[in-house]
Amino acid sequence: MHVDLLIQNVQIYNSYFKKFIQGNAAILDGKFLYIGKRGTESFEPAEQLDGKGRYLIPGLIDIHLHIESTMVTPETFSYGLIRNGVTTIVPEPHEMANVFGIDGVKEMIKASRDCVADMFYALPSSVPATSMETSGGSIEIEDLDELLRTERIICLGEIMNFVDVITNPDCKTNHILTHIRGQYPHLIIEGHVPKLLDLDLHRMIYSGVDSDHTHQTIEGMEARIAAGMFIEIQEKSMTPEVMAYLIEQDVSEHFCFVTDDVMADSFELRGHLNHIVRKAIEMGMAPEHAIYASTLSPAKRMRMYDRGVIAPGKIADFQLISNLEQLAIDQVFKQGRKVYDKAEGYTAKTSAPAFPAHYYKSVSMPLLTEADFTVSTEAADGRYPCRAMMVKDGSTFTEEQHVDVEVQQGKLNWQQSSHGLIATFERYGKNGNRAYGLIGGDTIKRGAVATTYSHDNHNLLVVGHNPEDMRIAANEVIAKQGGFSVVENGKVIASLHLPVGGILTEAPLEQLAKEVEQLRKAMESLGYRHYNPIMSISTHSLPVSPALKITDFGLIDVNKGEVVPLIVEEALIATHRSM
Repeated sequence: MHVDLLIQNVQIYNSYFKKFIQGNAAILDGKFLYIGKRGTESFEPAEQLDGKGRYLIPGLIDIHLHIESTMVTPETFSYGLIRNGVTTIVPEPHEMANVFGIDGVKEMIKASRDCVADMFYALPSSVPATSMETSGGSIEIEDLDELLRTERIICLGEIMNFVDVITNPDCKTNHILTHIRGQYPHLIIEGHVPKLLDLDLHRMIYSGVDSDHTHQTIEGMEARIAAGMFIEIQEKSMTPEVMAYLIEQDVSEHFCFVTDDVMADSFELRGHLNHIVRKAIEMGMAPEHAIYASTLSPAKRMRMYDRGVIAPGKIADFQLISNLEQLAIDQVFKQGRKVYDKAEGYTAKTSAPAFPAHYYKSVSMPLLTEADFTVSTEAADGRYPCRAMMVKDGSTFTEEQHVDVEVQQGKLNWQQSSHGLIATFERYGKNGNRAYGLIGGDTIKRGAVATTYSHDNHNLLVVGHNPEDMRIAANEVIAKQGGFSVVENGKVIASLHLPVGGILTEAPLEQLAKEVEQLRKAMESLGYRHYNPIMSISTHSLPVSPALKITDFGLIDVNKGEVVPLIVEEALIATHRSM
């Protein structure tokens, strides 16, 4: 019998038994035809491959990620994925949607069509994430319908505004959920439900949201699994306690591994989903179970029944591994065709520019002056408790702290406080909104950092300790139509150009990785103490991530879902009463 490829003498991963079985694999027309002991006595292969006792496992599947988090185009991202054994992903382009709306989603999907890795898109459901911010674009119900009719959509992307879902029946997100459940009852709905428990958690699940990828605890995982929710474990949830639970409990059908956000330097140095799998093995999970959680388990979640397993009739996406514990990849195959070999050259295709011309001119605001970092107030002279966003290493969550700051002649004397200033400026030319707050904790202690890579609205965000450095950093980013700038003593010490929508670059992954590493080191040199300072600062403007964040509307109390003033209200009321 004719086959295209016969691989002999390999340890083949059987997902159904979660174990390896010695044998051969025959492939025909991009799919597995036969797995077993038969060889050339039964098949006439166009090509033969001696597996030399290596391990044959399915291509890895990542069902929750954002390509924009790596700051590259889909084509560059696919290049990085394939050499790390990741053959299928479910990206959600809500970052590009926040900048360009439905057109941004379409352009991301268009840019991925010729990629080697399969990309089945999640439909952005929360653009903007809340009603308390200005974004460049929005996704409305009619946009969802159009995308579901015309594009390769596999699920509704993460429902982020959990506060509104629970507290406001008439909110936009609830209208979207009602529409999807009514018109597309079989569409998978992904969730973002940090820290929710008990009734609030169950109300989210009742609304149709039945997965969570946020930071997990034992208590939270047990509550979610007990209520039928699927857990997507990203690296920040891989604590010793969580991993011990996943290893010891029979919950393999209730979770998978995902990456969510991967910085370019980490992508280049450590890998992608394969890094998560390797780490799970290092933390004591059996390789067979770690592989299951990154292949068949995510495939089942997304109802991709044609992949994620080595079995007859399944797509022949697989990799040959020489060292199982280290997940050392020798070769990667896509639909039975070799697409990567560590012994051969592997270079990325370049086809820039990949986006329409106006995508490179998305920052529409004037240059700033030092006066733009003056915080005016109607409060009388005196000292007032002010809200400060406290950054914490180990998490993108922040805490609210109150710090006394002096007001003189209608100006907040923030430079004389023990905290820095965080400011955000609407950059789409819609309303000119701006907002200010104080910031402390594990952030920079001097200089300034500015960026348009600020989730999810991607307005201009500036953190600093003096107006001059803040002005220079902000104007560097504005002039270059987006990116990052780090300034100390009036000098730019690191800069990252992100010209596509102010959030992406078409530079090669290797080049970007070096620039991101330089950016990270520059931020750390100013005192930033965080496992991922770039992701940390870029989520200061994410009003669905606890607890105190900032948008162009003002400071956001995330748990209450409302804008709160910089000066604590009670202090102002008490002052007015005494006057």
